Amino acid sequence: MDWQTLIDLDKQLLLWFNGSSSLYLDALVRILTNGITWIPFYLTLFFVVMKNNESVQKILLVLASAGLCVVLAGTIDDTIVKPTVARWRPTHDPQIGLLVDIVDGYRGGNYGFFSAHASNTFSIAIFFWWLVRSRLLTCAMVIWSFVNCWTRLYLGVHYPGDILVGLCWGAFAGSVVYWVYQRIVRRLSTGMNFTSTHYTKTGYLRSDIDIPVSMLVFTLLYALLRAAFV
Repeated sequence: MDWQTLIDLDKQLLLWFNGSSSLYLDALVRILTNGITWIPFYLTLFFVVMKNNESVQKILLVLASAGLCVVLAGTIDDTIVKPTVARWRPTHDPQIGLLVDIVDGYRGGNYGFFSAHASNTFSIAIFFWWLVRSRLLTCAMVIWSFVNCWTRLYLGVHYPGDILVGLCWGAFAGSVVYWVYQRIVRRLSTGMNFTSTHYTKTGYLRSDIDIPVSMLVFTLLYALLRAAFV
């Protein structure tokens, strides 16, 4: 399979995901792509971090690490990769732009490789996977990331290839940040081992993890219901 075939396949997949004749789905995507929608979910993650770390230093370190994930995954993409690669977003691509279904006039910036939404959300998901070591929370955060990725495809502002590369870069960035975090935290940690089934391997109380998972479910249900009345 040559390069041009992959590009053509990328465009075909984009048109399959992009838009619909459903006003309900249009409204749903607008809600899900709005950052305000996810604030309660972020707050519950912060609560879990705050409650399960024994010092302010460790709490701040986790927050700084999450911020570094965004810098490595998204800021580098927006400031260096996108203008350097200069791959048109589907909504601006002269070859396919007229075929893309535009939702509420939203087209995004000129360039879309790679997806900062995909890299940002997945870097955070991977960092929390390493940090908390909970399958339940990991599944929830991967779903959160994939929902954000789907909205970008639906809006036609990224090709699937942009999303895939963003996910790969996000996974790399999240893992690197955790590696750095782990090196620092060893100097701050008391070296406790958690063997109780009530805790994860890294000392997070499993009952606390239910809170962000429940909030994610609630947020998705809210979006599904709210879209019916927009």
